[in-house]
Amino acid sequence: MSIVSALLATVLASFPALLLVPVALLLVQVLAALPPRRRRPVPAAARPRAAVLVPAHDEAIGIAATVRNIRAQLADGDRVVVVADNCRDDTAVLAREAGAEVIVREDPQRRGKGYALDFGMRYLDVAPPQVVAIVDADCRLADGALDRLARTCGASGRPVQALYLMYAPPGAGLKARIAEFAWAVKNHLRPLGYARLGLPCQLMGSGMVFPWATLRAAELASGHIVEDLKLGLELAEAGQAPLFCPDARVGSEFPRSIEGVRSQRTRWEHGHLAMIAGAAPRLLRVAFARRNGRLAALVLDLCVPPLALLTLTVVAAFALTGVLAAVSGLVLPFALAALACALLAAAVLLAWAACGRDIVSFADLVRAPLYALSKIPLYLRFLVRRQVDWVRSRRDVP
Repeated sequence: MSIVSALLATVLASFPALLLVPVALLLVQVLAALPPRRRRPVPAAARPRAAVLVPAHDEAIGIAATVRNIRAQLADGDRVVVVADNCRDDTAVLAREAGAEVIVREDPQRRGKGYALDFGMRYLDVAPPQVVAIVDADCRLADGALDRLARTCGASGRPVQALYLMYAPPGAGLKARIAEFAWAVKNHLRPLGYARLGLPCQLMGSGMVFPWATLRAAELASGHIVEDLKLGLELAEAGQAPLFCPDARVGSEFPRSIEGVRSQRTRWEHGHLAMIAGAAPRLLRVAFARRNGRLAALVLDLCVPPLALLTLTVVAAFALTGVLAAVSGLVLPFALAALACALLAAAVLLAWAACGRDIVSFADLVRAPLYALSKIPLYLRFLVRRQVDWVRSRRDVP
């Protein structure tokens, strides 16, 4: 092989070789999560006083049920505070009637969950709790979740993330059920695998509990569209990487409206990809410079793209390098792409066996690439017109 051919082979092999990193990490996380999970005892540490912050923008449909769900888990000295943020409906009235403390924020120029949380923290400054929980207005805590989270946070002195699952509405079609399965892989198996390896997890946006001083020192006031992901990485950089607590659960439903689903997925996935492109390189350099293994682990986890995009990219690499091998005889790029395909298929099948069989059938799983193809416009919009502003997803959930 000539020098030119060798250099060409090296360049062409680099892309599938890079793909092997997120694919291999996904497989490692799934494998580590597979052994039967034993429920851990609740930490024996004293139960710290908790304040539950509920940021709410036009959540009149479900806010009363959320407040009642949280109040049922409050201990003596706890409180629930709803931040009615730029609302144009009866969110504040209904939350107050359900028994929450309600504060109203009006600032149409600064919109987003981060601003609402910052407003709530400044309100709590008058009588600070020991720990602060954040629960989204459309979520429900499973029995005992708040107590377990608060005790774990108090015992560890670190932020704690519950198992946050989202469910397809009853009677939902294939796309919604595939999305539920992908969510379970991302928010259940992957952080569980990391936890069993002694590694931290990303913050997921709801079911999060923080030591008061940790959250008070954080920079919350921003309109970042994935403020939870950003916050978790910043805390890991500061030496406060979050713990995963799978025995405490919080759940919600995907929006029922097509508009709501599209808005929600665009916000999450554009925000995730923007974090990979904009924050990952710097954070990885910081992690290695400081020998911060927890931060490095979270950055590598961040660099695993959404499952649909990862599938599309691996399959495209396999097809393109296959054509290249047939035309030029360069086999190495094709071999690496084929390995990435095999590892990804193994990870998805193992994940389906572990947590997906009650969500999608095997026949549905085989059709999942069609779901991935339907998301190509979303990823193309990231390149030409990415979403950067926070927009509430229309839920239309009774």
